[in-house]
Amino acid sequence: MATIYISLGSNIDPLAHLTAGLQHLTRHFGPLTLSSLYESEAVGFNGSNFLNMVAAAQTVLPVAEVVRIFKQIELDNGRFPGAKKFAPRTLDLDLLLYDDLVCDTPVVLPRAEIMHNAFVLWPLAELAPKLVHPVCKLSYRELWQAYDKPQKLWPIAHSWPAFL
Repeated sequence: MATIYISLGSNIDPLAHLTAGLQHLTRHFGPLTLSSLYESEAVGFNGSNFLNMVAAAQTVLPVAEVVRIFKQIELDNGRFPGAKKFAPRTLDLDLLLYDDLVCDTPVVLPRAEIMHNAFVLWPLAELAPKLVHPVCKLSYRELWQAYDKPQKLWPIAHSWPAFL
């Protein structure tokens, strides 16, 4: 059984899309462990603020199947195939980690955004502070403490429905 960490983000009706995304993830992967919810300014384009978080789950599925499920969940939530990278999102799901696997295909793992985006690193450090990045060999807590923090990001209070 592998532990996976998933980045979730949205800036189009974000609470509704994140809730739907979490419901889909729960159906596919079972119980989730959730970070706090964070609000951040859009990165790379002018747009409304994003809500972001990280979830952890267990799976026996191979990486390619996990990624396929994520893409289908995004499509089911109004994401357009081939949408621009720096644009508003109904739902963005990214596989950050699959145990300590390091690979380039079918996706790059660990995901590079871990080291570059506060909206990924802070919730990951909250959820798995002692977990060690498989390439740089530092814990996510250490990485967050050393992070330059150029992006504006803040936690927001939110309670998810009990069925998640």
